[in-house]
Amino acid sequence: MRSYSIVVPLHNEEENVSALYARLKQVLEQIGGLFELLLVDDGSTDRTYQLLKEIAAVDSRVLVVKLRRNFGQAAALAAGFDHASGEFILAMDGDLQHDPNDIPKFLKKLEEGYDIVSGWRKDRIDNLILRRIPPRCVNWLMAWLSGVDIHDFGTTFKAYRRQVIQSVPLYGEMHWFIPALASWYGASICEIPARNINRKRAIATAKSGAPSGCSSIFSAILFAMKVLNSQLDTTSLHAPMFVIAAVLILSGVQLLSIGLLGELHVRHYHSVESNAPYTIDRLVRLASSEEQGTLSGEHGTRF
Repeated sequence: MRSYSIVVPLHNEEENVSALYARLKQVLEQIGGLFELLLVDDGSTDRTYQLLKEIAAVDSRVLVVKLRRNFGQAAALAAGFDHASGEFILAMDGDLQHDPNDIPKFLKKLEEGYDIVSGWRKDRIDNLILRRIPPRCVNWLMAWLSGVDIHDFGTTFKAYRRQVIQSVPLYGEMHWFIPALASWYGASICEIPARNINRKRAIATAKSGAPSGCSSIFSAILFAMKVLNSQLDTTSLHAPMFVIAAVLILSGVQLLSIGLLGELHVRHYHSVESNAPYTIDRLVRLASSEEQGTLSGEHGTRF
């Protein structure tokens, strides 16, 4: 019988914890088999951890991993992956934007032999400008650069074979690149449509791409004006717009270069020092009557 682990990173999700657990429990019990829930508290400052403790106190299939501070989504996922015991590992967000009813479809594809199954928010209901256009541009660029033909790199909703995901280094924002990194190891990857439930949060992609996006808008406006009126001297009439567009383009290139240099530095640090990108404060599960302090990583099998 296959065993599987569900890894959920949470940061200040007190309003969603109970509902998420109830939905996951219902779906997973219907699927059957051996399963565990790894709920990672990524330095929450609200009541998220207290609610997670209450869940772990009544369900032995739940392991709560509390990190010492907010390390970010990639580190929280890495903590969950490192403590997962299942043959199959599925990751999803803790804000209810992913539908647990899609989990059987992911597990079915893994049973068919794929190493990674990526969710695809095919019918997104987000705001068109801020939540759909920038991610599409980023996903197209990542697919072109990596050679991995999937539509949605940014979603957390993915399923993995344990031996594959535990060989991929995670830190910073590397969870975006898991399919690309795994493909270099020879992993087989497929993509399935997954339901997308709207959430009211800002997206980092739109912010990080603001300079390049604004410069593209300015350039498009100037180009359209020149095409519509070939006699128009756009250089003399709209010199400020040219200057602004040029500055924004250079700013975008500089930010991209700084990001790449920073990524190389962080990658070198983790590859040489072999440091985990997170620090565990404690692990909580029903098998222990007291919360444990910082552990060395040995926590036993929970199946």
